[in-house]
Amino acid sequence: MQRHEFSVELDAPPEEAWNVFWYRGPDRPQPKDVKTRIEILHPGDADGNGLVRHCYFPVPKWLLSNGVGQSWEWLTQVKPFDSWRYDAVGKPLWSRATGWTRLEALPEGRTKVTFTEEYEAFNPIMRVLFEKRVHQGLSRDNDTILAALNGGLAWHRRRKAKIEAGEWKPPTG
Repeated sequence: MQRHEFSVELDAPPEEAWNVFWYRGPDRPQPKDVKTRIEILHPGDADGNGLVRHCYFPVPKWLLSNGVGQSWEWLTQVKPFDSWRYDAVGKPLWSRATGWTRLEALPEGRTKVTFTEEYEAFNPIMRVLFEKRVHQGLSRDNDTILAALNGGLAWHRRRKAKIEAGEWKPPTG
């Protein structure tokens, strides 16, 4: 079993950080890289408990999946503006993962976001041969994640300013 944990600090309160993760409007920013996307299969309840998503993400090409991994994730234990848990099944290295995201209010309107994941390949041979290498590859892009979170915060702030100025048009779709 592999375990990875890291934290980033954002210049925003937990409510703003929450929106980066949980806003589901059709106008939400999407990655330009088609290898990285999230499709919501079931929205869950009003808080997001029970949300089911299908995620696509880059993996090493030597896994023979054209460089694209997939996971099917179920979110539970959702506490708005605080935390959530996900359980996932992924491929190409058939595996299971459990992860947690926590938002912690810091002084001066900042938020510490902590990501924790435990990951394990189903096949014991694949676990010994590839699990650690694959998980290290998936977990090394912390700088990219921080940039995406800061980009999401900037987008939400621009959207909020347009709403307040009466310049925002509700998205269709």
